[in-house]
Amino acid sequence: MGIIKRIVGIILVIVGVAVAAHTIAEPLYFDSSLSDSGYNESIWSILNPLMALALILGAIFAYIRKRDVGSDDSEAVTREFLTANVIFYGILFVGILFFWNWFNLLSPAYNAIGPDAVSLTWIIIDAGLPLLTGALGIHLLLDGVD
Repeated sequence: MGIIKRIVGIILVIVGVAVAAHTIAEPLYFDSSLSDSGYNESIWSILNPLMALALILGAIFAYIRKRDVGSDDSEAVTREFLTANVIFYGILFVGILFFWNWFNLLSPAYNAIGPDAVSLTWIIIDAGLPLLTGALGIHLLLDGVD
């Protein structure tokens, strides 16, 4: 399981860095007035499936970490317990927003919300995903290293 954790850790860190870098750099090079959607479809069409993969892997490995930490009601809450829970539930939160917004993007017939709400949701996702996947990825890379 150690090599799998490291591979998943590398994937999570790479996706987190790619999303963070593109989120920060996109306003510097992309002219949104030239696009119907207002964002760079070509880059995001590559990043979105990678983000979906990172969220699915992140949810699985964050759950494993959370389960392994466990909590007995008689024990004091530890830093590892808090970290495992924040990352697990944070990934679930960002994952729900991501898949809802991504499916909204893929289904033009769904227009229950306006473009401003969609854009705001994307920036929350694009800011939260790198932090959560990066933290979990680094944990998986360092797990078992003394």
